[in-house]
Amino acid sequence: MGVAGYRTIDDLDVAGKRVLVRVDFNVPMQNGEVTDATRIERALPTIDALAARGAKVILLSHYGRPNGERNEGMSLRPAAEKLAELRGRPVAFAADCIDGPAADAIAALRDGDLLMLENTRFHAGEEANEPAFARALAANADAYVNDAFSAAHRAHGSTEGVARLLPSAAGKAMERELDYLAAALSAPERPLACVVGGAKVSTKIELLVNLAARADALIVGGGMANTFLFAQGMSVGASLCEPGLAATALEIIRQAQASGCELVLPTDVVVAQAFRAHAPHEVVAADATPADKMILDIGPDSVDRIADVIARAKTLVWNGPLGAFEIPPFDTATIEAARFAARRVKDGMLTAVAGGGDTVAALNHAGVTDEFSYVSTAGGAFLEWMEGKALPGVEALRR
Repeated sequence: MGVAGYRTIDDLDVAGKRVLVRVDFNVPMQNGEVTDATRIERALPTIDALAARGAKVILLSHYGRPNGERNEGMSLRPAAEKLAELRGRPVAFAADCIDGPAADAIAALRDGDLLMLENTRFHAGEEANEPAFARALAANADAYVNDAFSAAHRAHGSTEGVARLLPSAAGKAMERELDYLAAALSAPERPLACVVGGAKVSTKIELLVNLAARADALIVGGGMANTFLFAQGMSVGASLCEPGLAATALEIIRQAQASGCELVLPTDVVVAQAFRAHAPHEVVAADATPADKMILDIGPDSVDRIADVIARAKTLVWNGPLGAFEIPPFDTATIEAARFAARRVKDGMLTAVAGGGDTVAALNHAGVTDEFSYVSTAGGAFLEWMEGKALPGVEALRR
């Protein structure tokens, strides 16, 4: 049985077969070289497992936004070269992902060989999920594996269309992501606590609504907490705030109360007149922000309360920083809360799953990325999953 009702590569007979593997090699590049190979490294377990079982491994990915036109500056050749470097084995490269160039390169493969196809987004049919494009991808393969959770929220030809045409399964990175997301939200060990931070409520309304109905405790920090404070009649001075969403914030508060979810908002905050590193600052009560100052972090009493909530939790889902973590000392709350959660994970008391947006950068800054149970590199897909939405690229893999 595959993870959470999804087929996995263990369900596929791949020996001697042509296996299309959708990876996410949309990685940072500079001057034609990969500068961060994290996503390539995460695909290695699937690639190695399929190659070891005698598959002809054919990699598919998008890169950048070429808008359906060939753009050599957005070629995946550098990614293929980085993959070859990481594996210490050759990786062939095809100048297109369909038709003759792809078919010729695939025909030259031996069992266990690797081939990287060119950027799927060089074709308009990719993002439009045109049936003809999906059929052209499927024509060169016997099976399909999706190992790109970060692209699974998009119904594109290489993520959803082709999965409907071939025996399909989740790769190992996809499987691991689905396992942890199921453990975090679908069937969490309770109490379940969620941290939601970041700048604006407007970008995370659906997320907050979904978590208020699911979680035992919902911790709101970052700039979005200011809107909640404002909605309750508190002055937030010169802080980032969305007054037009005050009614929405109050409705989320009501929903949390109705669901028995403890909503944790700042009781004290760190304020300053200037948004710059080491600006003069002070801690004030959340309802006492001076008119000429802005809230840039939550205060020590609030951090203590968050630590208390995390200490009682068995599962933690984290999305977004608690303050302006990019500049000290307004990174203090994010660092302290994240490190406390990491200690609970190390002690075997907590499963902590994080992802989306600035979350990875914030946890890297706190030095705890490797100490959380799982940190997703999928931005939009992670958020949409947390919002309770079905992801097309995942649904296509259901048994």
